Amino acid sequence: MASVTMYSTPWCGYCHRLKGQLEREGVHFEVVDIEQDPTAAEVVMRINNGNQTVPTLVYADGTAHTNPPAKQVIAKLAELEDELSA
Repeated sequence: MASVTMYSTPWCGYCHRLKGQLEREGVHFEVVDIEQDPTAAEVVMRINNGNQTVPTLVYADGTAHTNPPAKQVIAKLAELEDELSA
C-alpha cells in the first residue's frame, strides 16, 4: 500500500481518533510528533498557512490533508496504489 505520514501531538484528541480508525482498517502509517521534531513542525506550518494544525497527513505523492476523515485517507491511499500499479 502507498505510504502516508501523520504529523501529530501526544495530546491531540483528533489525532488519537484518526490513528485508531486507521489502525482498525489495517492502514499502515508513520507518526511524527511535531513537538519533538522542529522540522516536522515546519512541514505542518507550511501546509497549514503557518498553523501547527494536527493531524496533518502527507502522502507519498506530496499531497496533504489536514484533519481528514479516515474514509478520505483510505480513498487517497487506494488512488495512489492504483497509480503505482498502472
